This record gives sequence, C-alpha cells and structure tokens, in this order.
Amino acid sequence: MEINLLGSLYLAQGREQYTMVSKRASVVLTMLALSPGTPVLFDQIVDELWADRSMANARNALQANVGRLRKFLKVVTGRDGDLLVRTAGSGYVLDVSANVVDAHRFVELADMGAARVQRDPVEAIADLESALALWRGPALLDTCDGLRCRVQAAYLEERRITAYEDLTAARLRVDAARVPLAELRQLAIEHSGRERLSELLMLALYRDGRQAEALEVFHGARRRLADDLGLEPGRGLHRAYQAILTQDEVLGEPRQVLLHAGRG
Repeated sequence: MEINLLGSLYLAQGREQYTMVSKRASVVLTMLALSPGTPVLFDQIVDELWADRSMANARNALQANVGRLRKFLKVVTGRDGDLLVRTAGSGYVLDVSANVVDAHRFVELADMGAARVQRDPVEAIADLESALALWRGPALLDTCDGLRCRVQAAYLEERRITAYEDLTAARLRVDAARVPLAELRQLAIEHSGRERLSELLMLALYRDGRQAEALEVFHGARRRLADDLGLEPGRGLHRAYQAILTQDEVLGEPRQVLLHAGRG
C-alpha cells in the first residue's frame, strides 16, 4: 500500500488507486500518515476536525470516523483495519512504515540529495529529481483546512522549494545548460523572499553568457525585497552581483567564452 499526500489524497495498492469519500476520515488518515508508527492524541485529532465548534460527543464522532477509515483500509489492503489503525493509550497510531507515505519518501530523498550536492552532484540530481517527481499538486490538497495540517503543508511546500534550489545548484555544477531558466526565473519572482533562488538564477544566466540579464536579476530582486518586505538584499546576493560585475573566475566561464575558446 502507498499513501499519497503530495497533491490530492489517494491510496494505491498495486496498480489500483483508491480515494476516500469521507472528508473527515481523510483528515484522520492524513494526520496519522504524517506520523506513521507514532500515536496521535485523540484531542489533537478532534481539534483538527472540529476546532471551529464545540461538540459534546466529539470523541464518539471521532470513533465513527476512525471506523470508516478502518473499513476503507480493509477494502484497499485486505488486512484488518483495526490492526492498521490501532488505539494506543489516548490516541491512534497508523501501523505502517514511513516509506509507505510519499511525503516521508520525499523528505528522505531531498535530504540525501542535499547532502550530495557538493561531493557528488550527479547522484544529487538523481535523488532530487526523484523527490520532486513525487509531487502532483499542493501538499495535503484535500485535507489542510485545520491548523496542524496547514502547518505541515507549509513545511512540505518549503521543503519542495529547497529541494528545487538544491537540484538547480547540482545541475549548475554538472552542466548549466540543464537548468530551465524560464522556470527558475518564475520561481524567483514568485518567492521573492528566497534570495537563494535569485542567486542561482544570476549564476545560471551568467554561465549562459547573459551577464546583463544576470545583473538585472539582482536589481529586480532588490526592488521586490524593498517593496514586499522593506529589506535590502543579503550578503549572498551582493557577493553574486559583485562576482558577476568582475567576472570572477569562481563563477566559471560563461558559455560564450567557452565557445570562443573552442574555436581557437
């Protein structure tokens, strides 16, 4: 069985895919799947489901939704749902390994890729591309109405951008031509507070022989930071700007220089 949270919620068993009808049972599954093998307290789940209203019979309502989830899991897996979702003290625990859940596989792959960017960028690219390929849409798309799921969705989306940054850095170390400039530019604009995206875009443009555009990225980032956050660019962006101005050899040679040298 696979539990997929990076987009619309669905479960997979072999080639078959299953979606849940009950929204509340889906939220229960999401909360448990975010912490597989670890009990999630009754009160935390109740608060996630009904934080906006007081319910005298909230515990009974929760039990009813857990019952729906157990029946659904039995249909998907053929196993006893009571064994997959166990009562543990004052909470419930989803008794599956973390690698069953796409969100956990994503984080593991992203961590491995990030650790390899400097020492083995080719392997880092493989890890990070596999990690990002798990995404089908916004994290917890169907179940992030409550506070805890919103926080987890925001965390996963943050990790997604970080993984993209790491992938771009690895691609630049291997072959700058592998960096999709239009996509990187759009992300740098959408996430104006993430200066690393702008730094990477500046380097990618410079390595593509587009020094003037690389410098303009700095000025555009500076304007957005000032307008959106009232901030000046940090040291990293300033260092990248100065390095491009002086064509510092630490940046590597622009593509046009490499082509000219090849004609010599």
